Amino acid sequence: MSDATPLPNAKEVRDLVEGLLGRDVEVQTGGAMVDPAAGALVGTYVDRTRTLQAVVLLDLPLAAHVGAAIGLVPAHASAEAAADGVLPPALAENASEVLNVIASLFNADGAPHLKLDTVHAPGTPLPADVASWVLAYVRRTDLDVEVSGYGRGSFSLLVL
Repeated sequence: MSDATPLPNAKEVRDLVEGLLGRDVEVQTGGAMVDPAAGALVGTYVDRTRTLQAVVLLDLPLAAHVGAAIGLVPAHASAEAAADGVLPPALAENASEVLNVIASLFNADGAPHLKLDTVHAPGTPLPADVASWVLAYVRRTDLDVEVSGYGRGSFSLLVL
């Protein structure tokens, strides 16, 4: 078994999210790093020893859009959430399921098996062990993501 968790590329992220949502998803590399202080849904991923191995951040607009799209909620609900800066519980729960499925991107042959451990809601302070990695220079993929019919937002995936 390798020690290295793979860093998924933009195409892998797009293909997974597009398949999950059942609608077109566009991604552009070179997006801004998602800053949880500005509002983000944050998923942490651990290995079998419960050691933090990866973090995924969806800015609030993207969390609202993917949460609405997977739950077949009308687009105006995600637009309102993004404009208000508040992620309603139903959209947060739906977006958390997307974070859960994203774990599959890390589970390549020979790599340690990762699973979603914790989801931190927008506006919730992150634990120190997570916060220290969010804006660090680690292996990462930062993307601008647009969910067809819903809207766009930012996505950051970090492998520690």
